[in-house]
Amino acid sequence: MSLLLSISGWNVADWAERFRALDPGRTIQIAGEPGTDPALAEYGVAWKPAAGIFTTSPNLKAIFSLGAGVDAILKDKTLPDVPVVRIIDADLTQRMTEWVTLQVLLHHRQQRRLDAAQQRREWLSLPQGAASEVRVGILGLGALGKDSAEVLSRLGFQVAGWSRSPKSIPGIESFSGADGLRAFLARTEILVCLLPLTTDTTGILNYDLFTGLARDGRFGAPVVINAGRGGHQVEADILRALDDGTLSAVSLDVFETEPLPVENPLWGHPGVTLSPHSAADSEPEPMCRNIMGQIAAFERGEPLRNVVDRNAGY
Repeated sequence: MSLLLSISGWNVADWAERFRALDPGRTIQIAGEPGTDPALAEYGVAWKPAAGIFTTSPNLKAIFSLGAGVDAILKDKTLPDVPVVRIIDADLTQRMTEWVTLQVLLHHRQQRRLDAAQQRREWLSLPQGAASEVRVGILGLGALGKDSAEVLSRLGFQVAGWSRSPKSIPGIESFSGADGLRAFLARTEILVCLLPLTTDTTGILNYDLFTGLARDGRFGAPVVINAGRGGHQVEADILRALDDGTLSAVSLDVFETEPLPVENPLWGHPGVTLSPHSAADSEPEPMCRNIMGQIAAFERGEPLRNVVDRNAGY
């Protein structure tokens, strides 16, 4: 029984070590290493995998993504016809909720203005409204969006969510579909994007969308927060919107090109807060436990959880 790892951007040896510790009797192979035989693989584990890596694995039963996103896996047109499983894990969800909450509070409590005043050694007292006066909207009400919405609601923010199909979450105003998007944007002054990246959502954070956001909030102009995928945002439109006042600020964890090139103007723009795609970093220990638990259950005859609908893209 063999597990084939194809992982880019992280130290694959760390992941292999965790998998071996959890299941010493299973062969753990790393794609591309000398002596690796993909034909032996029964399960694949992937993060930004090399194209075609699983085409020579005839015994493959499932491919597990090391995260909630699966766009980098599904773009491989040679992908075998086996279940692709995305990870929904309490550790990953909490990390994302922490980051989203941090960014919403950073803008709500005007921390960037206070940081600038500190650099000037200026004792700056700013008027501070209540969270209950601020309308937050979350694009995407999956596991990540739902948890962020519930936490922000408990902090007192007016929270609404938008999803492709109708969702019902107690205490959260919900919008859905193309018809609901306009009304959702019109009531939102802090927009959080936690959507999956699909054909329909690519480039959704663009200038036209920004102009549909509420302009009667406490910030003078709306705020956009993106921890979904870099493919959601049109960075030229973000810069344009910041410079002409359509947006007051943005927080970005993902980018069109990663790592973000040093010459990219987002680095130095005063309206931009950024982090290096670290909002919800996947830690090997809980992710490996999740995957090996799923494999053990599957081999006992139980169904896989969180199998991706390839047509929908998530």
